[in-house]
This record gives sequence, C-alpha cells and structure tokens, in this order.
Amino acid sequence: MGEFDEPFLGTQAVQAGLLTSHQLRRFRRIHRNVYIHRNAPVTPCGRARAAWLWAGGDGVLAGYSAAALLGSRWIDATAPAELIRSGSRRGTAGIVVHAGTIPDDEVCELADMRVTSPARTAFDLGRRLVLDTAVEQLDALCRATRSDPARIVELADRHSGERGVRRLRQALELVDPGAESLPETRVRLLLVRGGLPRPSTQVPVVGVDGRILGWADLGWKQWRTVVEYDGIHHWTDERQRTKDIERYEAFAALGWSVVRVNSEQLRLRSASIVERVRAQLRSAGAPV
Repeated sequence: MGEFDEPFLGTQAVQAGLLTSHQLRRFRRIHRNVYIHRNAPVTPCGRARAAWLWAGGDGVLAGYSAAALLGSRWIDATAPAELIRSGSRRGTAGIVVHAGTIPDDEVCELADMRVTSPARTAFDLGRRLVLDTAVEQLDALCRATRSDPARIVELADRHSGERGVRRLRQALELVDPGAESLPETRVRLLLVRGGLPRPSTQVPVVGVDGRILGWADLGWKQWRTVVEYDGIHHWTDERQRTKDIERYEAFAALGWSVVRVNSEQLRLRSASIVERVRAQLRSAGAPV
C-alpha cells in the first residue's frame, strides 16, 4: 500500500505522475476526488483527513474527528467525520458539517490541518453527546491531551449561551482524566451513582520500602480498598494472569482489599458490583 494507505486527492496524484487515470480507478473512492488504497482501513484519523481534503481546507475539523487527531482513543471507526465552517452546512455521505465560526485561539494545526483545540473539542463533544458517553469521551480526551478540565469550564463560561452547555457542565463534574479505558469510566460512574464515595483513579499501592508495587484502576487510599477492571487480556494472556496473581498477593500482604470486575458483571450484574464494593468499604471502616 505504501504512500496510498492514507487518503489522497486523485487529481494531485495523477498530475504528479504517481498514478494514471486508469490506475486510479482501482483505488477506493471515499469522497469526491478523495481516494485510498482499496485494502487500507479507514481509521477515524483517516476519515478526518479525507474530510479535510474533500472540503479543500474550508473549515475546522471538530468533534470525533478532532478527538481522534488529538490522540484520543475509543473513537468509533464508523462515526462520520465532523467539520465546522461558516456558510453552507451541506455535507456528504460520511461527513457532518456544523455551521459556525471558531475563534482562532480555539483552533490548532495538526499535520497541516486546522483542528479544534483540546478544550474546544471537549466543549463540543460534551454539549452534543448523552451524559455517560460525554464523560467517557472527555475522560479519554483529557488523558490523551493532558488537558485540565478546568480549561473546559472556562470555555463553557465563555460560551455560556451555546446550546448544551448545561449538559456539558454535568459531564465535567464527573470527568476524571485518570481513567485508562471506557470500562474504567463506566465502573466509576456506576459506583458514584450507587452512593459510594467518589474513588480516585490510578491509585498507587506502596510497599514498606516506599516502592510503588502497582497502580490500581480505582480506589480509596484511606480505606485501602481498590477496584480493578479485568479486560480480556487478563484472562487470555498467561503472563498477565501470573502478574495479576503476584500483584494482588502483594497488595493483600499490605492490608489492601481488591474487588475485581469483568465485562459480564458490568453488563449484566452491575448492582452486585456496587454491593460488593460497598461491603468491602464498610468492613474497612468507611461510612457507607
């Protein structure tokens, strides 16, 4: 695939002598005059690049497109690309165009493309998505860009009259950039809504010698209780299983309790997760 595994303008490739018009017909057409190798996957970043080429640089990549380009994970590969531009809102299949003008200080440049800044990207996603999805995406975006949620609050104050700002503020109250995956965010929201104290993320467990033995997904240092989400690799990777066994034995030796959660429990028995954690916290002296 080589140089054609990312979206490109067909006319430019032909004019540069990289392809003939006949050869171009063998490539996958994404949008008008925008192509990619037929075997190349179109990633969220690729969709963003294709939309930028389609628009001829008219506009600013935003929403999920901006989040992907800024390094955020967990972007739906099938989600349409997003652009903000003044004038026509006419898009095309696979591209959503939002009408508007973005202040220059809310735009950055990535790979020669104009993209909404991390704070502006979070501002837009948080206003448009349902609450839990907004928290998941803002967690991931803030982690990827090392953004302080307080910067997003400032932007919300600056644009307080925009639609969806109230929803954004609700999401921001729940955001924690420490979450390393969507399930970790979902477990945290579940516990908080179950009436438990808000847990910290990436909790360090320190040995008697002061050395950090490991970092737990969620937990409460004062009650030496942590919650770990076990993804599929915890069960399919033998080395990971061995590491888990040794790590949790070390935690227990220091007086820490570990509540482990998996995807089936999160999907089908979420209430039992809350009660298991509540019971562990109560036994550790927490007023729950």
